[in-house]
Amino acid sequence: MVAKKSGRNRGGGGGGTAAATEVSVEELARVPLQAILLADSFATKFRPITLERPKVLLPLVNVPMIDYTLAWLESAGVEEVFVFCCAHAKQVAEHLENSQWFAQPNFSVTAIESNNAVGAGDALRLIYEQNVIRGDFVLVSGDTVSNMSLAEALGEHKERRRKDSNAIMTMVITQSKTSPTTRQSRLGTDELFMAIDPDTKQLLYYEDKSDKGTVSLDKTLLSDHPSIYLHNDKQDCYIDICSPEVLSTFADNFDYQHLRRHFLKGLLDDDIMGYKIFTHEIQSNYAARIDNFRSYDTVSKDIIQRWTYPLVPDVQFVGNSSAKLDRQGMYRASVVGQSRSAQVGPFTVIGSGTTIGSQSQISNSVVGEGCKIGANVSIEGCYIWHNVTIEDGCQLKHAIVCDGVVIKSGVILEPGVVLSYKVVVGQQFIVPAYSKVSLYQQPIKQDSDEELEYADSSSGFMDASSLSGLPDKLKEESTIQLSESQLQAASEVGSGGVGFIWSTSEGSHEEEWRHSVAPIPAAKLLEIMHTSNNELEVVQQDGNLPPSGELERDSVTANSNDYDDDDVDVKDDYEVFENEVEATFKRALEENIKEDDVILEVNSLRLSYNLATADCSGALFYSMMKSALSAPHPSPSDLVKNAATVITKWKKLLKYYLPSIDEEIEVILKFEEMCLESAKEYSTVFVQILHLLYDKDIIQEEAILNWASEKEGADETDKLFVKQAEKFIQWLNEASEEED
Repeated sequence: MVAKKSGRNRGGGGGGTAAATEVSVEELARVPLQAILLADSFATKFRPITLERPKVLLPLVNVPMIDYTLAWLESAGVEEVFVFCCAHAKQVAEHLENSQWFAQPNFSVTAIESNNAVGAGDALRLIYEQNVIRGDFVLVSGDTVSNMSLAEALGEHKERRRKDSNAIMTMVITQSKTSPTTRQSRLGTDELFMAIDPDTKQLLYYEDKSDKGTVSLDKTLLSDHPSIYLHNDKQDCYIDICSPEVLSTFADNFDYQHLRRHFLKGLLDDDIMGYKIFTHEIQSNYAARIDNFRSYDTVSKDIIQRWTYPLVPDVQFVGNSSAKLDRQGMYRASVVGQSRSAQVGPFTVIGSGTTIGSQSQISNSVVGEGCKIGANVSIEGCYIWHNVTIEDGCQLKHAIVCDGVVIKSGVILEPGVVLSYKVVVGQQFIVPAYSKVSLYQQPIKQDSDEELEYADSSSGFMDASSLSGLPDKLKEESTIQLSESQLQAASEVGSGGVGFIWSTSEGSHEEEWRHSVAPIPAAKLLEIMHTSNNELEVVQQDGNLPPSGELERDSVTANSNDYDDDDVDVKDDYEVFENEVEATFKRALEENIKEDDVILEVNSLRLSYNLATADCSGALFYSMMKSALSAPHPSPSDLVKNAATVITKWKKLLKYYLPSIDEEIEVILKFEEMCLESAKEYSTVFVQILHLLYDKDIIQEEAILNWASEKEGADETDKLFVKQAEKFIQWLNEASEEED
């Protein structure tokens, strides 16, 4: 009945009589407070994990994400929750049925399933058609953690509605300063610009893509609002208090899918309907949405450090089996088997039934239930889910390890690694930084609804349970039974391993380190700091707005950079240059072009891009190693042979661009970068290639020792290959001392 009234108001241009508004308020006062919980993010940021399980069921400090959201809604006075399920809908429905949520007094939870929705807009249109929402409601996603009271925000919303029926939504926001270097929040989200009327709290502008560099406000806004504040120090909590008109607006606009990009911006730009959106800023309460792996890490830490109280590990709530809180924020379940020599550090959670072997060390990590951790294992900043086996001598740093994973002895997980369900990593294998490993082959398409294809299908899946007993079984009769794809998967993660390493496209490397659970490497921060400082200088020179402040009538447009397209980032220039050098080298291989002619062409490119000799050496070395990588190499030793062949043939060309030690060091740094990003297969043979370059007199002893010396003060994540080359470096040092 309420939806019909709002529909008539909408048809009359968003207006309505005072009597109709009063009746609507009386009706709203009689209906229970309802909520729509979206149990699908309609995104791919948690792949490959979400190919097998919905994001809302992933454990967050050993509790499914959705249970935090439901626990908060119940505590905030919500009486009816409609959970919209799409990808893996059956898993979500089964979780709700098997949990205690259906048995809670005065708290109704209803699952609405659909396999056809491709976005939040489709979900809300379907709910609108079912006519289950009878008044104001809370709109939230099932990956939200909060302890805020809804009373004040609801009161503000209802009061505005009483005075103005066009006030259809109130967004919850909170203070959150972005990093001046990375321009992202602590949750890993993009810098957000919002223009808000400081008196009415009306939202006037919303833009979460700061890389475009321009924030422009319509002049008409200034005629309607005495002052406007432009903020980049606020975080969108993705908690919205909505009136029924929100649903009917989605029903009328079938092109609306995304809540912010389509719906919110559509309303802000629409002069016809006259609908208004307001903000409610929370001060002392907590609210955050888990949008990516970095926010997963941040919110986990906030829970452990008790910012989300009472939703913390030692307090019992539905979905959580409480643990005991010890000193320094260490939580331990009642049944944990820990060796006396094992050390569990601060801000760590250990789940029930987990055993920890002798001399093992765990800090700043979450370990799930039923895990078996061997001796001399080092775990730092990791999220180990349930029933994981980690054998002796493994080193894990800032990684996510899903249920049922087996990590064989001596394995190293570099920062940012994600091991999906039931992956097996072979003995002594080093999983390169930011790698994602799954029993599923990497999908060709990148559509967010592709999780639906995997929900009830085993296509592209290799069952690791049938390969128990590896590596011996793999070497014997099991080998005959495995398919070609299974053999490929087994070879990708070491001897006895099972899993596919997903490749990362050239354009998504930045997203990997920005959104990872691993801290951003110092080298990356230094790399972007120069660009950030230049942009800040442009802002100050042009006299534009500070990052957050009042916009008076005289200032209509706030630009973060008004420079033209000629001011291209040096990094972008180098990437184009590198691609052209690679194309030149590839043509030299195919057409048997002489070295001198290649040098002329590379020099021409260098001059046109205004780059240095060191840039040429790095780009040429990159091209050579990519060429070796593209040739067949059944084993790592074959890859080394390929590299030796290419380097030997083109030694003169590379040496031409190595006039000093500095250029030689640049080649080593370039090789490090390749091993970590664009050519991870080289990561296991880094030392052999370095030795090859030394033997071929391409890289001198001094360059290698200087490279190692420069790394001494670096972050541990930046010293990975120095540690791999320790014996070689020690041999060079000893040889140098003997000569002296």
